Amino acid sequence: MTRLSQSADTAKSPSKGSAAGAEAKTEKDVSVDSASGNGSGSTAGTAADSAADSAAGNGSAAAPLATTGVAALLRLAVICVDPDGRVSYWNRGSEELFGHRWEGVFGHRASGLLTASGAPHEDTLDLLDDLTHPAWAGSLATTDRDGTVRDVLWWTYRIMEPAGRSLLAIAANAKPLRAGSLRIALGDRLLPYAAEEPAREAREGISVSAQLAPVPDLAHARQLTNRLGIVLPRVSAGRLERIMRQVVPLGYPVLRVDGSTELPVLPREYEADGGTLRPARTNRRELLPAPRSGSGTSVEATVAPAAGNSAGNSAMGRTTGVRTGADGLTAVPAVPVFATPAPGHVLDEQLALLRETGTKVGSTLDLDTTARELCAVTVPRFADFAAILIVDQLFSDTELPKDDRPSDTVLLRRVAVALHGPPGAWDSAVPEGELITLSADDITPRLSEPLLVPVIEPGLAQDLALDLGVPALGPLLPGRSMVVVPLTARGTVLGRMCFLRQPNRRPFDAKDAATAGEIVTRGAVHLDNARLHRFESRAAATLQRSMMPTRPPKIPGVRIAHHYMPGDRQAQVGGDWFDAIQLPGGRVALIVGDVMGHGLISAAVMGQFRTSVITMAALDLPPAQLLRHLDNLAHRLGPEHLATCVYAVYDPIHRNLTLANAGHIPPVLARHDGVSELLQIPKGAPIGVGGVPFETVEIPVPDGSWLVLCTDGLVEVRGQGIDAGLAALCANVIEPQQTPEDVCAQILSRLHSEDRRDDVALLVARFEGIASKDVAQWTLRMDDAEVRTARELTRQQLGIWGLDRLMDVTELLVSELVTNALRVASHDVQLRLMNVGKLLVEVSDDDHNLPQLRRADADDEEGRGLALVSHLSRRWGTSRKAVGKVVWFELPLPG
Repeated sequence: MTRLSQSADTAKSPSKGSAAGAEAKTEKDVSVDSASGNGSGSTAGTAADSAADSAAGNGSAAAPLATTGVAALLRLAVICVDPDGRVSYWNRGSEELFGHRWEGVFGHRASGLLTASGAPHEDTLDLLDDLTHPAWAGSLATTDRDGTVRDVLWWTYRIMEPAGRSLLAIAANAKPLRAGSLRIALGDRLLPYAAEEPAREAREGISVSAQLAPVPDLAHARQLTNRLGIVLPRVSAGRLERIMRQVVPLGYPVLRVDGSTELPVLPREYEADGGTLRPARTNRRELLPAPRSGSGTSVEATVAPAAGNSAGNSAMGRTTGVRTGADGLTAVPAVPVFATPAPGHVLDEQLALLRETGTKVGSTLDLDTTARELCAVTVPRFADFAAILIVDQLFSDTELPKDDRPSDTVLLRRVAVALHGPPGAWDSAVPEGELITLSADDITPRLSEPLLVPVIEPGLAQDLALDLGVPALGPLLPGRSMVVVPLTARGTVLGRMCFLRQPNRRPFDAKDAATAGEIVTRGAVHLDNARLHRFESRAAATLQRSMMPTRPPKIPGVRIAHHYMPGDRQAQVGGDWFDAIQLPGGRVALIVGDVMGHGLISAAVMGQFRTSVITMAALDLPPAQLLRHLDNLAHRLGPEHLATCVYAVYDPIHRNLTLANAGHIPPVLARHDGVSELLQIPKGAPIGVGGVPFETVEIPVPDGSWLVLCTDGLVEVRGQGIDAGLAALCANVIEPQQTPEDVCAQILSRLHSEDRRDDVALLVARFEGIASKDVAQWTLRMDDAEVRTARELTRQQLGIWGLDRLMDVTELLVSELVTNALRVASHDVQLRLMNVGKLLVEVSDDDHNLPQLRRADADDEEGRGLALVSHLSRRWGTSRKAVGKVVWFELPLPG
C-alpha cells in the first residue's frame, strides 16, 4: 500500500520543512500527471485536436483514471527512428539518459547505438522495433555511451509514414524512481512520494513499471494529444496530426507504482522553484494569464506629504489609486492639491528633471518613441499636458523640393501627446498623428520663438488656439498656464513643444520657461538623431533593395521563394544575397552567397559579386568554372573581400542538379518521400582565398524534391551543429502540399532567433520538372534544305499540342533563326520547342559569336531576321553556352 507524504487536505497549507520546499534552483521537468487535470495544459494546435477527435471519437470502455489531480514529475527521453533505420529525433532527455550528443546521432544508423544489457549482440532499438506490434510498454535495461547499464522504462509506438514504418520511443530512467526519488505535484505544490511502510521501502524499494492504458473518452484523447505534442519532434501540423491519429488509439503511457497506483504519462514542461510548480516559460514575450472574472481586488496607494506639511499644502502631496479588476488595471485618478514651493525645492526639482531627461530620453533612434519619452518625462512632474509637433516635411519619406522657392504652407504633425488626468475632450482635440496646415508667412517666424503665457484669459484662449493651429483646443485653455518652446538642433528648427498646467497648479514663470527650454534643447538633439537615422536607413534600404531581387522569377519546372533579413537592425543592410537566373534549355541557376562582414561595405561588395554572377551565368559556364572566375574577380577587388557561395543549376528536362561550393553551408535536399539530407559536396574555400580548386557535382533530383539554400546567420544561433540542425528542420517542416512560401516561413519561424547578429538569406525551390511530352528537340544537318524540315517539324509539333493558332508566326521565326544558324555553324544545329505555360523556342549552334539586332534599309537583303523576332515575339534573347550559343524567343499561348 502506498500513499502521498501529505494528503490533499493537509497540502493546502505549505510545509516549509518538506524536501520539495528545500529546493532552491529552478529546473525543468516533464510531468506525468492525471488525464483529468485542472485545465492547466497547453494545447498543441487545431491539428492535434483534430487527431484526438478522429482517434477517440468512438470512446473507450476504460475505467476512470486513478489518483485524479496528481502529477508525478519525470525526465523523458524521446527518440524517433525513420523508415531507413536512421535517428531522426533525439531530444535533450535522450542526451542526459544515454550520453550520446544530438549532433553525433542525428542522421546516423540507429542499430549499434544502444546495446541491450545482458545481450551484447542485441541492439536495444532493434529489439524495441521487434517488440512493438504496434505498441509496447515495459522495462528494458540498456547500456549507455560509457558502458553503464541503465534501468529504463519504455513506451514505444509503430508509426506508418508515407515513406514507410517509423519507430517512436519514449523512455524514462527507472533507477531514481525505484529508489524513492519520485516527485509528486498536487496542484502547484511539490511533494515527495513515500511508501506506506518506510521500513519496507528502505528494504525493497518502490516497484515501478511501464504500462499502456486505453483512452477513456474524447476529452482525455485531446489532453493526451496536447501534452504528447509538446515533447514530440517539432513537425508540421499535418505530420503531427498523422502521428497522433495513430498514437491515441494505441493507448497512453502509464506509470504503475507499487502495483496499485497508476499515473498517466502526459508530458509537460514545468519549472520547479522551491516548493512551487509552474509552467516553464519558453518564450520571453509570453504574457501572464489574465485575472479570473470576479476576482478583482482594490489596492489604494497614497504618497505621504513632506514632514511639517499637510496633504493640503504640500507641493508634492497627492493621492492616487489603482484598482485591479477582471479587465486588468484601471487608473483611479485623484485630484492633486498644490501650493507655492520654496525656491530651493524648485531648483532641486529642475535639476532632477534635467537629469531624468538625460537618462530616459533617446533610448532608441525611433522618432515616435523618442517623442513619447520626452513627453512622458515632463508629465506630470513638470506639466499636466505636453505635446510635440514637428515639421512634417523634415521627417517624411518624400523627397525634399529641388527648388529654393518657399512653400505657401507648412505642415506640422503632432507625433506625441502626454496628459495627466482623465482624457475627456483632449483626445479628440489633440490626437496623435494629426496634420496641422499653417500659413508659412505666419508660422515660420514664430517657430523659432518661445512663448510664455502664465494664465490664459478666456478672451485670449480662442486666438491662441488658432495660432497653435488647433481651434478645438480653445474651450480647454482658459485658466491654464502655457509654455511653447521651439525644437532646434544643429541650426534647424524641427518643430515645437507645448506644455500646459491645470488652473489648480502653480502657473509657469520665467524660470520654468528656461527649464522647459533646456529640456526641449536636449530632446531636440535626440529627435534630430532620429531624423538623420531615418534618412540613412532609407538610403541603405534603397541600396539593399536595388541589389536584391524583389520577387522570385516564374521559371518552368521549378517554384521558388526567398527571404532576406539584415543582421544590422540599424543599417538594414548586409552582405548576404540570393538569386535565381533563367538559363537556356529551361534550366535555372540558384545562388546563395555571404560576404564577410556587415553593413554598407559588405553590401557594396555583395552588389559587385552578384552582378558578376549574373553576367557569368549568361555565359552558361559550369558551376566550378563560374566560381573560379568569381574568385579571380575578388582578387582584383582587394584581398580583404571574402565571400562564401553555392552555385547550383537545375535542369527540369533531365531532372538533375549540378552544383559547386565555395566554403558555404551545404544545401539541404528534401526528396519527395520526405527524407532530407545535407548534400555531400566538396566544400572548397571561400571566394577570395585563391589557390583552391572548385569541383562540380551532379546529382539526380526526382520531381517533388525540395532544395533549401541559406546562409549561416539562419542557423548559427541554435547552439548546435549548423549542418545537422538545418537538415533536421527541413525533414520536419516540408510537406508535399506546401508552397515554397509556406516552407520559407516555417523555416524562419523555427530557426530564426531574436538574438541573432548575422544576416539571413534563405532560398527554397521545389523541383517539378517538365514532362517529356511538353518538350520536342531535333538535331538538323548542315544543309539549307533543313530549313524546310525545321518548318515542317514545328507545324507537326504545334498540331500535336493543339497550338494551331501559333503555327504561322512560329514557323516564320523558326525559319529565320535556323537559316542564320546554318550560315555560321560548323557541325550541327539544334531546334527545341517547349510547351510550359508559354511556347519557348530555342535554336542552338556551335558558333560563339552572338547575333546583333540591326536596322535594315529598303534595299538590304539581310538583317531582317532578328527584327522579325523582336517585333513578333513577346520576349527574345541570346546567350552563350559552354560551346556555341543559343537564340530563343517566347510566344504567349492562345487564350
